[in-house]
Amino acid sequence: MNEPTSPAAENPGAMNGQPGVSGQSGVENSAEPGNPAAQSKAGFWGVPVGQPAPNWNIANLLTVLRLVMIPVFIWLMFVSNSPARWAALAVFALASLTDKLDGSLARGRNLVTDFGKLADPIADKALVLAAFVLLALQPGLWWMWIVTVLVFVREIGITLLRLAMVKIAVMPASRGGKLKTVTQIVLILVLLVPWPALAPGAWPAIHVASVVLAVLVVGITVGTGLDYVRQAIRLTHQTSR
Repeated sequence: MNEPTSPAAENPGAMNGQPGVSGQSGVENSAEPGNPAAQSKAGFWGVPVGQPAPNWNIANLLTVLRLVMIPVFIWLMFVSNSPARWAALAVFALASLTDKLDGSLARGRNLVTDFGKLADPIADKALVLAAFVLLALQPGLWWMWIVTVLVFVREIGITLLRLAMVKIAVMPASRGGKLKTVTQIVLILVLLVPWPALAPGAWPAIHVASVVLAVLVVGITVGTGLDYVRQAIRLTHQTSR
Protein backbone atom coordinates (compact mmCIF):
# COMPACT_ATOMS: atom_id res chain seq x y z
CA MET A 1 0.00 0.00 0.00
CA ASN A 2 1.36 3.43 -0.92
CA GLU A 3 1.93 5.75 1.99
CA PRO A 4 0.73 9.38 1.72
CA THR A 5 3.45 11.72 0.63
CA SER A 6 4.26 14.44 3.14
CA PRO A 7 4.53 18.11 2.09
CA ALA A 8 8.19 18.05 3.14
CA ALA A 9 8.89 15.17 0.78
CA GLU A 10 7.18 16.97 -2.08
CA ASN A 11 9.05 20.21 -1.39
CA PRO A 12 12.42 19.68 0.34
CA GLY A 13 12.93 23.40 0.69
CA ALA A 14 10.12 23.52 3.25
CA MET A 15 12.24 21.48 5.67
CA ASN A 16 14.67 24.38 5.93
CA GLY A 17 11.95 26.88 6.46
CA GLN A 18 12.46 28.23 2.94
CA PRO A 19 9.73 28.47 0.30
CA GLY A 20 11.21 25.94 -2.12
CA VAL A 21 10.14 25.55 -5.73
CA SER A 22 10.19 22.01 -7.05
CA GLY A 23 13.02 21.42 -9.55
CA GLN A 24 14.60 24.86 -9.11
CA SER A 25 17.63 26.06 -7.17
CA GLY A 26 18.38 29.46 -5.71
CA VAL A 27 20.61 30.23 -8.73
CA GLU A 28 17.80 29.47 -11.10
CA ASN A 29 15.43 31.65 -9.09
CA SER A 30 17.79 34.59 -9.58
CA ALA A 31 17.18 34.41 -13.33
CA GLU A 32 13.46 35.13 -12.96
CA PRO A 33 12.04 37.97 -15.10
CA GLY A 34 11.90 40.26 -12.06
CA ASN A 35 15.65 40.11 -11.49
CA PRO A 36 17.32 43.04 -13.39
CA ALA A 37 20.85 41.70 -12.81
CA ALA A 38 19.97 38.34 -14.32
CA GLN A 39 18.22 40.00 -17.25
CA SER A 40 21.24 42.20 -17.94
CA LYS A 41 23.64 39.25 -17.78
CA ALA A 42 21.45 37.12 -20.03
CA GLY A 43 20.93 39.99 -22.49
CA PHE A 44 24.69 40.44 -22.88
CA TRP A 45 24.96 37.06 -24.61
CA GLY A 46 21.64 37.06 -26.44
CA VAL A 47 17.92 37.75 -26.18
CA PRO A 48 14.85 35.90 -27.45
CA VAL A 49 13.42 36.89 -30.81
CA GLY A 50 11.03 39.81 -30.47
CA GLN A 51 12.75 41.34 -27.44
CA PRO A 52 14.93 44.46 -27.76
CA ALA A 53 18.65 43.87 -27.44
CA PRO A 54 20.63 45.94 -24.90
CA ASN A 55 23.43 48.11 -26.22
CA TRP A 56 25.80 46.40 -23.79
CA ASN A 57 26.14 43.01 -25.49
CA ILE A 58 28.90 40.74 -26.77
CA ALA A 59 28.51 41.82 -30.41
CA ASN A 60 28.84 45.53 -29.62
CA LEU A 61 31.74 44.81 -27.27
CA LEU A 62 33.65 43.20 -30.16
CA THR A 63 32.88 46.23 -32.33
CA VAL A 64 34.21 48.60 -29.66
CA LEU A 65 37.26 46.37 -29.25
CA ARG A 66 37.93 46.68 -32.98
CA LEU A 67 37.72 50.47 -32.74
CA VAL A 68 40.20 50.43 -29.85
CA MET A 69 42.62 48.24 -31.81
CA ILE A 70 42.83 50.74 -34.70
CA PRO A 71 45.06 53.30 -32.89
CA VAL A 72 47.17 50.41 -31.55
CA PHE A 73 47.63 49.15 -35.10
CA ILE A 74 48.55 52.64 -36.33
CA TRP A 75 51.14 53.09 -33.57
CA LEU A 76 52.75 49.71 -34.32
CA MET A 77 53.03 50.59 -38.01
CA PHE A 78 55.13 53.63 -37.14
CA VAL A 79 57.61 51.53 -35.15
CA SER A 80 60.37 50.60 -37.59
CA ASN A 81 61.33 47.06 -36.65
CA SER A 82 60.31 43.53 -37.55
CA PRO A 83 58.69 42.57 -34.20
CA ALA A 84 56.45 45.64 -34.36
CA ARG A 85 55.38 44.71 -37.89
CA TRP A 86 54.50 41.19 -36.76
CA ALA A 87 52.53 42.71 -33.88
CA ALA A 88 50.72 45.02 -36.31
CA LEU A 89 49.88 41.99 -38.46
CA ALA A 90 48.49 40.15 -35.44
CA VAL A 91 46.41 43.15 -34.33
CA PHE A 92 44.97 43.62 -37.82
CA ALA A 93 44.17 39.90 -38.15
CA LEU A 94 42.45 39.90 -34.75
CA ALA A 95 40.49 43.04 -35.60
CA SER A 96 39.38 41.49 -38.89
CA LEU A 97 38.26 38.39 -37.01
CA THR A 98 36.09 40.47 -34.68
CA ASP A 99 34.44 41.95 -37.78
CA LYS A 100 33.28 38.46 -38.73
CA LEU A 101 32.31 37.47 -35.20
CA ASP A 102 30.30 40.53 -34.18
CA GLY A 103 28.04 40.33 -37.22
CA SER A 104 27.43 36.60 -36.77
CA LEU A 105 26.67 37.01 -33.08
CA ALA A 106 24.39 40.00 -33.63
CA ARG A 107 22.30 38.17 -36.22
CA GLY A 108 22.37 34.75 -34.59
CA ARG A 109 21.55 35.90 -31.06
CA ASN A 110 19.17 38.77 -31.81
CA LEU A 111 21.70 41.38 -30.66
CA VAL A 112 21.23 43.86 -33.50
CA THR A 113 21.12 47.42 -32.11
CA ASP A 114 21.15 50.93 -33.55
CA PHE A 115 24.59 51.42 -32.02
CA GLY A 116 25.88 48.32 -33.76
CA LYS A 117 24.39 49.35 -37.09
CA LEU A 118 26.29 52.65 -36.86
CA ALA A 119 29.54 51.59 -35.18
CA ASP A 120 30.19 48.35 -37.08
CA PRO A 121 30.56 49.82 -40.60
CA ILE A 122 32.53 52.77 -39.21
CA ALA A 123 34.97 50.37 -37.53
CA ASP A 124 35.27 48.26 -40.69
CA LYS A 125 36.00 51.17 -43.01
CA ALA A 126 38.32 52.91 -40.54
CA LEU A 127 40.40 49.75 -40.08
CA VAL A 128 40.79 49.02 -43.80
CA LEU A 129 41.44 52.63 -44.84
CA ALA A 130 43.98 53.10 -42.04
CA ALA A 131 45.82 50.00 -43.21
CA PHE A 132 45.77 51.15 -46.85
CA VAL A 133 47.16 54.60 -45.99
CA LEU A 134 49.89 53.19 -43.74
CA LEU A 135 50.93 50.65 -46.37
CA ALA A 136 51.02 53.35 -49.05
CA LEU A 137 53.54 55.21 -46.88
CA GLN A 138 55.91 52.23 -46.96
CA PRO A 139 58.92 52.34 -49.33
CA GLY A 140 58.18 50.74 -52.70
CA LEU A 141 54.42 50.63 -52.21
CA TRP A 142 53.51 53.97 -53.82
CA TRP A 143 50.94 52.19 -56.00
CA MET A 144 48.88 51.53 -52.87
CA TRP A 145 47.88 55.21 -53.02
CA ILE A 146 45.84 54.39 -56.14
CA VAL A 147 44.06 51.59 -54.28
CA THR A 148 43.57 53.80 -51.22
CA VAL A 149 42.03 56.72 -53.13
CA LEU A 150 39.70 54.48 -55.16
CA VAL A 151 38.54 52.57 -52.08
CA PHE A 152 38.03 55.81 -50.13
CA VAL A 153 36.02 57.46 -52.91
CA ARG A 154 33.95 54.31 -53.40
CA GLU A 155 33.14 53.91 -49.68
CA ILE A 156 32.22 57.56 -49.17
CA GLY A 157 30.24 57.72 -52.40
CA ILE A 158 28.23 54.56 -51.75
CA THR A 159 27.55 55.57 -48.14
CA LEU A 160 26.15 58.91 -49.31
CA LEU A 161 24.16 57.18 -52.06
CA ARG A 162 22.56 54.74 -49.63
CA LEU A 163 21.69 57.59 -47.26
CA ALA A 164 20.10 59.52 -50.13
CA MET A 165 18.08 56.44 -51.12
CA VAL A 166 16.67 55.82 -47.64
CA LYS A 167 13.48 57.80 -48.36
CA ILE A 168 12.93 55.87 -51.60
CA ALA A 169 13.89 52.30 -50.73
CA VAL A 170 16.34 50.27 -48.67
CA MET A 171 19.22 49.19 -50.86
CA PRO A 172 20.34 45.60 -50.16
CA ALA A 173 24.02 44.82 -49.74
CA SER A 174 25.92 44.27 -52.95
CA ARG A 175 26.36 40.64 -53.99
CA GLY A 176 30.10 41.18 -54.24
CA GLY A 177 30.43 42.95 -50.91
CA LYS A 178 31.85 39.95 -49.06
CA LEU A 179 34.30 39.22 -51.88
CA LYS A 180 35.42 42.85 -51.80
CA THR A 181 36.07 42.67 -48.07
CA VAL A 182 37.93 39.36 -48.29
CA THR A 183 40.23 40.48 -51.11
CA GLN A 184 41.01 43.76 -49.34
CA ILE A 185 41.90 41.97 -46.10
CA VAL A 186 44.05 39.38 -47.91
CA LEU A 187 45.95 42.14 -49.72
CA ILE A 188 46.59 43.97 -46.45
CA LEU A 189 47.71 40.81 -44.64
CA VAL A 190 50.13 39.91 -47.44
CA LEU A 191 51.68 43.38 -47.42
CA LEU A 192 51.90 43.52 -43.62
CA VAL A 193 54.24 40.53 -43.50
CA PRO A 194 57.86 41.78 -43.15
CA TRP A 195 59.03 39.84 -46.20
CA PRO A 196 62.49 41.45 -46.50
CA ALA A 197 63.32 40.16 -43.02
CA LEU A 198 61.43 36.87 -43.34
CA ALA A 199 62.42 35.81 -46.86
CA PRO A 200 64.39 38.49 -48.75
CA GLY A 201 64.66 36.43 -51.92
CA ALA A 202 60.90 35.90 -52.14
CA TRP A 203 59.93 39.58 -51.94
CA PRO A 204 60.22 40.42 -55.69
CA ALA A 205 57.77 37.65 -56.63
CA ILE A 206 55.45 38.50 -53.74
CA HIS A 207 55.56 42.16 -54.73
CA VAL A 208 54.38 41.30 -58.25
CA ALA A 209 51.65 39.03 -56.85
CA SER A 210 50.56 41.85 -54.54
CA VAL A 211 50.21 44.25 -57.47
CA VAL A 212 48.05 41.69 -59.29
CA LEU A 213 45.93 41.24 -56.16
CA ALA A 214 45.63 45.02 -55.83
CA VAL A 215 44.30 45.24 -59.39
CA LEU A 216 41.73 42.59 -58.46
CA VAL A 217 40.77 44.56 -55.35
CA VAL A 218 40.30 47.73 -57.40
CA GLY A 219 38.19 45.87 -59.97
CA ILE A 220 35.90 44.33 -57.36
CA THR A 221 35.67 47.57 -55.38
CA VAL A 222 34.70 49.63 -58.43
CA GLY A 223 32.43 46.86 -59.74
CA THR A 224 30.43 46.59 -56.52
CA GLY A 225 30.20 50.38 -56.42
CA LEU A 226 28.70 50.43 -59.91
CA ASP A 227 26.29 47.70 -58.83
CA TYR A 228 24.96 50.03 -56.12
CA VAL A 229 24.55 52.81 -58.69
CA ARG A 230 22.56 50.46 -60.96
CA GLN A 231 20.36 49.47 -58.02
CA ALA A 232 19.73 53.11 -57.16
CA ILE A 233 18.74 53.95 -60.74
CA ARG A 234 16.43 50.93 -60.97
CA LEU A 235 14.73 51.63 -57.63
CA THR A 236 14.29 55.31 -58.53
CA HIS A 237 12.59 54.39 -61.82
CA GLN A 238 10.33 51.86 -60.07
CA THR A 239 9.12 54.31 -57.44
CA SER A 240 8.57 57.12 -59.95
CA ARG A 241 6.07 55.11 -61.98
